[in-house]
This record gives sequence, structure tokens and C-alpha cells, in this order.
Amino acid sequence: MRLADLEKYDPITIQCHDNPDADTLGAAYGLYCYFRSRGKQVRMIYSGYSRIQKANLCMMLDKLKLPIEYVEREGQPPFPGLLITVDCQYGASNVTRFEAEHVAVIDHHRIEIEGLEMSRIQSDLGSCSTLVWIMLQEEGYPVNEDVTLGTALYYGLYMDTNQLSEMHNPRDMDMWETLNTNKRLITRFRNSNLSLQELMIAGIAMIRYSYNDEHRFAVIHSQPCDPNILGLISDFLLQVDEIDVCLVYNEINDGYKISVRSCIREVNANELAAFLTEGIGSGGGHAEKAGGSISKKLYEEKYRTLHADAYFNNRMNEYFTQFTVIDAQEYLMDTAGLKRYRKSPELMGYVRVDTIEGIGRSAVLRTQEGDVTLSVTEGTYLILEADGDIIPVSGSQFEPYYDMVEQQFDWRAVTSYEPTLKNQAKDITFRIQDYVKACVPNQNLQVYIKELTQGVKLFPLWDEDGYMLGVPGDYLAAYCDNPRNIFIIRHKQLGENYEEVG
Repeated sequence: MRLADLEKYDPITIQCHDNPDADTLGAAYGLYCYFRSRGKQVRMIYSGYSRIQKANLCMMLDKLKLPIEYVEREGQPPFPGLLITVDCQYGASNVTRFEAEHVAVIDHHRIEIEGLEMSRIQSDLGSCSTLVWIMLQEEGYPVNEDVTLGTALYYGLYMDTNQLSEMHNPRDMDMWETLNTNKRLITRFRNSNLSLQELMIAGIAMIRYSYNDEHRFAVIHSQPCDPNILGLISDFLLQVDEIDVCLVYNEINDGYKISVRSCIREVNANELAAFLTEGIGSGGGHAEKAGGSISKKLYEEKYRTLHADAYFNNRMNEYFTQFTVIDAQEYLMDTAGLKRYRKSPELMGYVRVDTIEGIGRSAVLRTQEGDVTLSVTEGTYLILEADGDIIPVSGSQFEPYYDMVEQQFDWRAVTSYEPTLKNQAKDITFRIQDYVKACVPNQNLQVYIKELTQGVKLFPLWDEDGYMLGVPGDYLAAYCDNPRNIFIIRHKQLGENYEEVG
């Protein structure tokens, strides 16, 4: 569904969820601006048991002049034209159900209500504001000509990703970097975010922690509060010298909200957040800061008799015990009796990063999987796998094993998101497609493989700070001509991308 598909309706009512937050307000305002520019009669509304009272939201409404109305449920006749629920799903428990001629849904949470004819739900995004920004981009709407709109969308993302710490989709990052905002107002909103009541909630939570001294992690259950308070608590916890990793959670209307922090290289917070929410919600963010949410419905279906505190402590302990850490600098794989495989000679792409004019000594690689910081030295390459993976390697890991060919390699055939490189110091972005060339693996790329029977976090020779993750059924691979050069081959990749050497 695109915004252009909804232009046939008039009037249009845009409904935020009950007890609105900054994201539903920012996203709704984006839709309001679009439909108003198309000459539609348009309203922004919300309902529920209480009106907006939180200081930062009241300031957001006042300073940005957001035209939102509170509507009582009782006695409200059906809305004519189209009703759009934004950052929520029509008929869900967190939004008052009004009758309407036609209904559409724009949301970034997991699908809760089935059977809606008109909907756009992208649950991989950090905010609904991002989804609205994408939809505005699709229609060529000039978002950056309106600083009020840019500020509203930015603050929606800021608050729904725990002050930007839980961004894990490159679309969130793209919006964050490009919006035209009033930075002074953003600062004012941010500094009006904590009430005395929330300060007390944070204080009480921090004295009721559980601690695992074997794995040096802490778990805290907080009283219901704004999600960014969880981040405040977890940021403070990580300053304790005995705590390397922490999880803070609380109940929300339809489940649980979590905040995760890590200060050790062996634990990526975004990976841990995804692990904690696997199958019952969604989670992600950055290596040090991440978060997520869990659906109450899905949790009760799977863990009906298990108290949330027991679930989180058990799951945290499970995470730490299921992985073995391997550092390639210190590990020599025993290759006796192992089979040899070679990489299939299929067309791949590569980029010689250090030859890009203006790239600098440090660059950020942005892919569908998120951001990776590269230290750019002589002979820094990116390998674009046929399945969409992008792997940074050194010249010694690329040049002996790949042959350049005079063919075209198009990233669009393997990934839906166009990967980029960015010189952050100079704020210059480079499209990888502008620099990609084609290559094929040659006969030298042969490896010994060993199937994993337990999870592995592998720090390869080319990256001392970032690990490759392997799960049971994946393979540990070592180059035949350098057994210390080890990496992970995913289970599906072995059959698709490798051939056994007789």
C-alpha cells in the first residue's frame, strides 16, 4: 500500500494510539502534512482514558503546533471517508475502536490483526515515523523543506529507539542522518523527558536487581514507565565495575519492553536483544546498546506458566552458556581427517575500498544488516557474496583467491537495500554500486570444514573486535594454506556455495 492509493478518499482521519507517544504523533503529523498538501480534509485525533500529560509530549505539541484533537469514544458517529490508524492496528487493544466507512493501517509492530484490506506494516523498522518517511519518499514529497515535520519525525524515531540506541534498520539510520530538524527544540524535548515520578521509578528499580556473578550480568524489573527510562537505568548499571552486561525490562500494554547494554566484545547487545525476543517479539540496535519488545499474546502462548523474571534470567544464562569463544590469533584448527571444499566459481562482486577518492581512513559500511565501521588501509576490500552478504577482507585474503572478470555485478539482484560507504568525518556517502566490479573464486580458495555441535563466537584474524556467529549445524572453516585463517560457513551456504574437493 502506498499513500497515493489512499488519495481517492476524502475526508481522512488519522488516529494515534491511546496514550500517545512521540512516534505516533510524529508519524501521524507526516501523514497529515501529506494529505493536506493533496487538498484533503484531514484530522489528527486520539482517544482513550487519559489525555496527553507528559511534559515532553505537551512541549512537542505546543512548539510544533501539532493539530491533534482528543475525541471521546461515547457518542462518536462513524467517521466518513477513511480512518488511518498509525503506529497501531485497527481493533488492537491499545487503540480505541471507532466505526468508519473505510479503514487503513500504517504500523511498524508485529501483525496483530489479520484480514485488513488496506495496510502497510513493516515490523523491522525502529519507528513508525521511519515508515511514514519512507512512504513520503516514495511519493516524492519534499520532507526536508519542512523543518517542523523533520523535527516531529526525528523525535518520534529518537524516542521509539531509546534515544537512537536501538536503531538496527538502515532505513532508520538514513532518515536520522538526512532529516532537516530544529536541533534546539530536540534538545528541549530531550531535557524535559524525566519526571520526578520516573526518577523515583528508576531509583527503586536499581536497588532490586538480580546478579549473575559467573557471567557478570544483571537483570532488573522496572515499574511501568516510559521506555527511555529503561535505557537510563541500564546505562547507569553498566557503570558498575562488576557488571558487563545488563537487561532492564517492564510491562507495557501488550507485553514487555526491554533495554540491553554490553561493554564487552564477546556480547553484542543487538544480538542478545534479538535472542531474548526470538519467536515472541523483535529486538535489535547496536553492539553496545539495544532493546526490543515482546508480545504478551505470543509470550503467554509459549511460556504461560513462567514468570517474566524467571524467563529473562533463564534466557540470559542460556545465552552465555550456549556459545564458545574462539580467537583466531590463538586458535589452530586440527585439520586431520577433515574434508576439503572449494568455493564454487559463481559470479560475485568486490570493491577496493582504499582506492575510492575521499573515503578517508575510517568508513562506515551500511547494509541491510546494519552498520559496520571499517579501518581503511592499503588493500581493504569488500566481497559481495551472491546471497547478499558483504564481507570486509584484507588484500591478502582477497587477491590470491579471486580472479577479476569483465562482467557486471548488480547488487539489486541480491539485496533489497542499496549498500553504501560513508566518510563520517566529511559526511560524504558513496554508493557501492558505483564502485563494484565482478570476480569469481579461483582454485586457491580451498578450506577444511568442521561441523559445529555448539554455538561459536569467532574473532577472525581480520577483526579483533567483531565476531562471526556460528550455531550448531554451521561449519568452522580454515583455509588450506593457512589454518589460522578461520571463518564461519552457514549451514545453507555449504551446499549452495561450496563444492567438495576429491
